Amino acid sequence: MATRSKAPLGSPCWTDLWTSDVEGSRKFYSELFSWEAQEPSPEFGGYFMFTRDGVPVAGGMGDMGDMKADNTWKIYLDTPDIAKTVVATEEAGGQVLAPVVPVADLGQQFVLLDSNGAPLGAWQAGTFPGFTVLGEHGSPSWFELLTRDFARACDFYGSVFSWKMNAISDTNEFRYSVMHDPSGEGDLAGIGDATSLLPEGVGDHWSVYWHVNDADAAVKSAKSLGGSVEQDVHDSPYGRLAALRDPSGASFKIRAALA
Repeated sequence: MATRSKAPLGSPCWTDLWTSDVEGSRKFYSELFSWEAQEPSPEFGGYFMFTRDGVPVAGGMGDMGDMKADNTWKIYLDTPDIAKTVVATEEAGGQVLAPVVPVADLGQQFVLLDSNGAPLGAWQAGTFPGFTVLGEHGSPSWFELLTRDFARACDFYGSVFSWKMNAISDTNEFRYSVMHDPSGEGDLAGIGDATSLLPEGVGDHWSVYWHVNDADAAVKSAKSLGGSVEQDVHDSPYGRLAALRDPSGASFKIRAALA
């Protein structure tokens, strides 16, 4: 488990779910990860927090007027200057989908597509730093971008979010680099070359991995709650992993330590 007061520069700092079934999602994730679903806030258009032991771990939102939820998890990267990040995004070939919006005194955000079309958000913290606990049951464990243009993706995140990249592997069979935090938190997110992995019609996208104590038990629980399995539990050098969908179709992954 790791705790922190603020996310390192440019790293994942928050994630939220845009769901077509607010009540169903609140129930599913609360039971799966032992989260508490807080009440939706009228002040913020029905946005709500998931907490665990009173600590925020994720957010959630339903349809926004005529904008129907697409049942996806979105990650946010920390930025110390959101106005500069908007400019840098466009200069690096990205696209601003939603302009900068202040969220009371909590911070400021905007939504973007990276240079290969993967959606994400940027967050400049005010009083709210994002999640502060990682690597314990029901908290974030890892963040990963799968892309068809690996070099361009690495250039984008290095330019826009000041990522320092370490190559884990650089072969045609497995090309993967991680964002490394030189200040002490270690590896914080990864970019994988998925040229041969992404099915036709599936674009570049980010995934969040949630830490669980027991991956097999979590898969069984997800299925009993109406979720489905995209990739069954398997061992990897990075833990025991599985890819799941919630009952509304939102994809997410789980990760447990190897026994």
